[in-house]
Amino acid sequence: MTRKQRRLILIGGSVGVLALAVGLVLNALSGSIVFFNSPTDVAEKHIAAGTRIRIGGLVKPGSLQRGDNLRVSFEVTDGKSDVPVRYQGIVPDLFREGQGVVAEGKLESGGTLDADTVLAKHDERYMPREVVDALKKAGRWQESEVAGGKTR
Repeated sequence: MTRKQRRLILIGGSVGVLALAVGLVLNALSGSIVFFNSPTDVAEKHIAAGTRIRIGGLVKPGSLQRGDNLRVSFEVTDGKSDVPVRYQGIVPDLFREGQGVVAEGKLESGGTLDADTVLAKHDERYMPREVVDALKKAGRWQESEVAGGKTR
């Protein structure tokens, strides 16, 4: 075997091992990756029950209900569609009707999201870009005043 052949075998073997490692890492991460959806996306895509999703929008005014044992139910809206959400736990201090929210959990067969994480956003500066884009597309986005009288 010549020097050139040994070098090519070594390079080929290294590329193969690297490709295998990348494949294993991507396979391991595929179960933990959760993509963002707006309520309209959930309605249009007909996402299967049991799928883990992250949904963002505004807490629909009049939909917030608090129950026993820290149970909270509300609807997330983007102006076009609404998705009912159930959550058991302590909600953030900034969580209220009309405010931005991101909820993550499993979608049930009736279209209700059984959330295990709820994040409240007090204004668009901290809202994910996808939520802002979905609200703008739905015509529900309103530019707000920031300190100093400057409009964003």
